[in-house]
Amino acid sequence: MVVRDAPSSSKATNCRVSYRAFPNLLEKNLHMAETTDSLIEYPCDFPIKVMGLNVDGFIPAISFVARQFDPSWQESSIETRESKGGKYLGLTLTVRIHNREQLDELYRTLSSHPMVKVVL
Repeated sequence: MVVRDAPSSSKATNCRVSYRAFPNLLEKNLHMAETTDSLIEYPCDFPIKVMGLNVDGFIPAISFVARQFDPSWQESSIETRESKGGKYLGLTLTVRIHNREQLDELYRTLSSHPMVKVVL
């Protein structure tokens, strides 16, 4: 098993986990995979936090992405919060999600948007 570790430097390292050192690890992971595919019940209204620079066009750009995944989504439902200095803007979008693949794709799309700094 290879585990990605994100140390304080910008480079990720690979670590190998020995199942001899952690004898119950493999058994627990297999049991979890069998019992739960997801902790989220779909469809659901899922809140997503998006942060970026506080610039003109940020809200409309993120709204456009949200509407691609939930055509009934309304821009008026966005919750906004400026950073203390006003340089950044945090948005909370609540989007109707129908399955795990849709949620993953929404995260990928938002994360790869050039105006977005962080997606939670």
